Amino acid sequence: MSKPKILIVEDEPIIAKEIALNLEDNGFDISGIAHNSEKALEFLYSRKIDLAILDIAIAGSKNGLELGEIINANYKIPFIYLTSFADKDTINQAANTFPEGYIVKPFKDDDIAPVINIALKRFRSRSVSIPSMLEINKNLDIPITKSEYKIIEKIYEGKLNTDIAEELFISINTVKKHTNNIYRKLGVDRKPQLIKYLQDQLRSN
Repeated sequence: MSKPKILIVEDEPIIAKEIALNLEDNGFDISGIAHNSEKALEFLYSRKIDLAILDIAIAGSKNGLELGEIINANYKIPFIYLTSFADKDTINQAANTFPEGYIVKPFKDDDIAPVINIALKRFRSRSVSIPSMLEINKNLDIPITKSEYKIIEKIYEGKLNTDIAEELFISINTVKKHTNNIYRKLGVDRKPQLIKYLQDQLRSN
């Protein structure tokens, strides 16, 4: 199995090199080190990348948050933020770009690799399609509705209730009501059980 290829976007060369050495020691390949947003965009376009590590305050015409938005819109890869910003406003802005992780500097040597491994696993699990509504309903006494199936899709993607409500233009209470109905119909009571249920159905089909 090939090593995951990581893009490092960090405008401090010493820190970037430290991150690269840390990742190589933990079994990752470095696709590139970008010290500004323009170089980061060039690497994203031209190189094989499995995950990007983004500083938020970087040199160039775009900051790390804007790069995160570009990655979401144009590249189907996960990314994490590694930044010195720990204030509430920045974290909220970062959360709206749906990163797979957020690490605050200064970091310890063993902080980064576990976050990347979890991020890659979560992203890959969500990339797998889920059973169709017809496949789910064939084993149920009370069928899943179209609205509930949309909720199931979002839960499988790892979205929070607030994100689901925003994306589907419904209230959080409606999300919770649909989720409770889904749990009751499928005989589960937590999101991990729901995801396992869907994965088991995929394997059996």
